[in-house]
Amino acid sequence: MSINDTISILRSLEQLSQTYDYNENNSYNKEFLDIYLKKSYNFNLEEHKIKSAFLYANYYLFRDKNNEAIAFYNKSLKHEFSIEDSTLIPAIYNNIGSLYSENLNKPDSAIHYFKKQHDFLKRYQKFSNPISLFYNALNTGSAYNKLGDLNKAILFYEKADSIELNEKYLSNKSYIKENLANTNFEAKNYKRAYEYLNQYLNLSDSLNIEDQRIAIANIKEEYDNEKLRADNLESENKRKQNRNLLIGAIVFILFGGTTMLLIQKNTRKKQKLAEQEKALETQKLATVLKEQELISIDAMIEGQEKERQRIANDLHDDLGGLMASVKLHFNVLKEKQTPELFNKTTTLIDEAYKKIRSVAHSKNSGVIAKQGLLVAVKNMANKISVANKLTLQVIDHGLENRLENSLELTIFRIIQELITNVIKHAEATEVTIHLTNHEDTLNIMVEDDGKGFNPNQITTKNKGMGISSIDKRVEHLGGTMTIESEPKKGTTVIIDIPT
Repeated sequence: MSINDTISILRSLEQLSQTYDYNENNSYNKEFLDIYLKKSYNFNLEEHKIKSAFLYANYYLFRDKNNEAIAFYNKSLKHEFSIEDSTLIPAIYNNIGSLYSENLNKPDSAIHYFKKQHDFLKRYQKFSNPISLFYNALNTGSAYNKLGDLNKAILFYEKADSIELNEKYLSNKSYIKENLANTNFEAKNYKRAYEYLNQYLNLSDSLNIEDQRIAIANIKEEYDNEKLRADNLESENKRKQNRNLLIGAIVFILFGGTTMLLIQKNTRKKQKLAEQEKALETQKLATVLKEQELISIDAMIEGQEKERQRIANDLHDDLGGLMASVKLHFNVLKEKQTPELFNKTTTLIDEAYKKIRSVAHSKNSGVIAKQGLLVAVKNMANKISVANKLTLQVIDHGLENRLENSLELTIFRIIQELITNVIKHAEATEVTIHLTNHEDTLNIMVEDDGKGFNPNQITTKNKGMGISSIDKRVEHLGGTMTIESEPKKGTTVIIDIPT
């Protein structure tokens, strides 16, 4: 087999190993990587030993197997690099630095490798280009930012910003402006932060997604054409020249693609953590509401038990003795039917009737947590306002007198369920509860400044969001409920209950 045939085989395996692996749903195909690595050593070609180790490291990098990736990157660096193969060195340093910064959260180690990359690019100007220098400065600044050294982070961000890039890298410029705005703000350089923020907004407005898509397609087309021409050229010197161009393109893609992918993965992790924190906050508020409901019910039951005990004592000690006297007088009245004894007995019966009415009136005075509906609602509002960013305000009109006990308890649970819905679904910051007692109707109005929704989506069969249980309670009391809401304009629930 000639050397040209050997090189052709290895180049084909090199390209196949970078194809999409549908079994693992990821880039780089391990089946071809294994063959490529083995053949590189069988044919004993240093260039392909370096490349196969490098591609193996990328394979593990994109699968979050950090230790394996670092081991193969270091294995690649141990080989003897020729001038042509040296284009891979800055890519290796960049990938190791990005791995330490984004995956392992070790910015000190990341800075060490980004410095090695920078020194190599400065020493060998022929391998240096604006985009590689840009990413080196950007990545170094991000590592210092993670380390908490904001001044050095700003210094390297400004260095990246000073590098001239053509229009197809406009999104990179936008990204560095955003980093400069955020880092200056954290460093309390508010004026500089404001200036960079304006520059970022102007660049963002000028970005055109369709133009970016076309530019990426053009780059890919140029890459494919270069690869095709490299395969067809007969001159070895020409092949080497084209190969350097191809490697340069790959290095550029690795610089940008690897860094942006790691940043994107890190952003997704942060978003997932934020969503989990939000879910925990909602669960915490739901627990507060549940505990408050249990406390209110326990207080009501305790009050009812004390009320029953008091009534039993009154019946036994007071009314019991009185009725015994009435019975005695009736027995005497059978034997001696005198007007004086008859009047005395009548007086005792009237007194017993008044005491029975007094006991009945006391029983029907009603109790929710011993203080009534209005105080219970205000206590709930205060607890939720303290426990969360949500602020509740209670406005009442005409609730000086108490309602019947069971009615107060049912209304309290209706209001509690409405507030629970706001916490779970509305994403509101302020809620106002209006309680207005007309002569024969109690009006309840709950307003929030949340995201709102389309009330037409609520049907008789599919009410959702706790509306069904509230509707049943209101219907049981003979009342009516109206929901007014629009997306992004909050929600108002109006309930009228006859008293």
